[in-house]
Amino acid sequence: MATNEELSDRQLAERRAKYQTGLMWHVGAFVIINGFFWLMDLALGQDGLQWAPWITAFWGLALLFHVLAWFIDGRQVERRLTDRYSESDQRAAH
Repeated sequence: MATNEELSDRQLAERRAKYQTGLMWHVGAFVIINGFFWLMDLALGQDGLQWAPWITAFWGLALLFHVLAWFIDGRQVERRLTDRYSESDQRAAH
């Protein structure tokens, strides 16, 4: 039978995998949809690009934050801080 620590490690691994899968879907949607927007803008727009670069820029910024969150792995930071505060609270109680 798994202990609580092993169970929480398993759950953490599942969350990481789910988050990474979400990031991959976000990147895929970004590339496909923005590619379509650029083709439409070039084919149907006036001379040059009109609106596709703006969509790509703002969506790209959101994607950048998603990638940064994945690299930083905020859940790990939160877990370490929780452990630290929990330990300091236990020391203060004794």
